[in-house]
Amino acid sequence: MRVFVTGASGWIGSATVDELLAAGHDVVGLARSDASAASIEAKGAVVHRGDLDALDVLRAGAQEADAVVHLANKHDWGNPAESARAERAAVETFVETLTGTGKPFLLASGVALLAEGRAATEADRSNARGPQAPRGGTENLALDAVPGLAAVSLRFAPTVHGVGDHGFIAAVTRAAQERGYAGYVGEGSNAWAAVHVSDAGKAVALALGQAPAGTALHVVAEQGVPTREVAEAIGRGLGLPVRSVAPDEAEAAFGWIAGFWGIDMRADSADTRRLLGWTPTGPTLLEDLAAGAYTS
Repeated sequence: MRVFVTGASGWIGSATVDELLAAGHDVVGLARSDASAASIEAKGAVVHRGDLDALDVLRAGAQEADAVVHLANKHDWGNPAESARAERAAVETFVETLTGTGKPFLLASGVALLAEGRAATEADRSNARGPQAPRGGTENLALDAVPGLAAVSLRFAPTVHGVGDHGFIAAVTRAAQERGYAGYVGEGSNAWAAVHVSDAGKAVALALGQAPAGTALHVVAEQGVPTREVAEAIGRGLGLPVRSVAPDEAEAAFGWIAGFWGIDMRADSADTRRLLGWTPTGPTLLEDLAAGAYTS
């Protein structure tokens, strides 16, 4: 199968490309820079030059492929409205191009804000709808187009961790280095779902051939790691004290990540594991932290 992957040189995308190639697929990766192109070519995939704003490029990539895996996102935390706008436009383009073709369309989403007071499940529907919603409301945009569109939502854990990660846990670690202590919000009892990047790539590759249209998958290995335990592990790794931060002081202490670090983002993945036959085997988040993945 010829698979068009956006975000192919990114954190999750790189692991996904490896797994797709290992499964015998031909991979075409979207590349917005020479460095990204070189990374994609080095893996043995084909380069398709362009970015999320080049909608004609996205359309052509989808038309020429047998399936699309959409993992790219601007992740502009200083301007989330711009990230949502670009994501909405990209997914609208894919929906328009792929509807009625039967080609699988897998798109990245997340488990945040799906449930309150419990671990989110695959049966929970996102309340994010419309262009102004987080991620431009693209999960619902795609799933609402089923059955005409063979769409599958890939809900990733808030931390897809490992050596080289520049995501949320890296941001929390940088905040600790800058302020001289590792912090958590309030009691630190809110927990984050987690998955190692190698396991995430395997789940995406399995989903391509096994997930029915309309499915929401939870790419989650650990249901929830308390943020206090994460802060304590960061503190040990950096040799820094660990302290609680009051909710009204969180933004000053953590910067843009504060809006996420203080909320509960637990998620269950039992249905996903059964459906895909997926068994995560990578290190846990605390094991990665203990090994120096974020502090070395």
